[in-house]
Amino acid sequence: MTDPNDNPTNLTEAQWRERLSADQFRVLREGGTERAFSGAYWDRKTPGRYRCAGCGATLFDAAAKFDSGSGWPSFTGPTEPTAVVNHGDDSHGMVRTEVRCAACNGHLGHVFPDGPGPDGRRYCINSAALAHDSDVD
Repeated sequence: MTDPNDNPTNLTEAQWRERLSADQFRVLREGGTERAFSGAYWDRKTPGRYRCAGCGATLFDAAAKFDSGSGWPSFTGPTEPTAVVNHGDDSHGMVRTEVRCAACNGHLGHVFPDGPGPDGRRYCINSAALAHDSDVD
């Protein structure tokens, strides 16, 4: 018999709370946003990959990271187009595109059309939603 904890899509709210820190839960499961310039990764330049802090899925490569001046980790795109899913977000009186982890549906941040990459996108992601390879055992 397989353990339901092996598949993050099967976790209950209580199991997510056990698995994540309070900040990670607020961002990933409740759609929160950390304050600009406060997260662990907004200015990190270490090579490697960024994974979902909820389920461990690979999301972004450090080579796609750039300093947007926003105070959040910013990327020109995910490692694979299928790593994330986008949803319309009209909360807080704004029209934005929310970015979620395709594997566990965790809220990551938002994508904006003002990036420097070939597609002109800026994936503005909360540090609390990420885990860098160098920080994962």
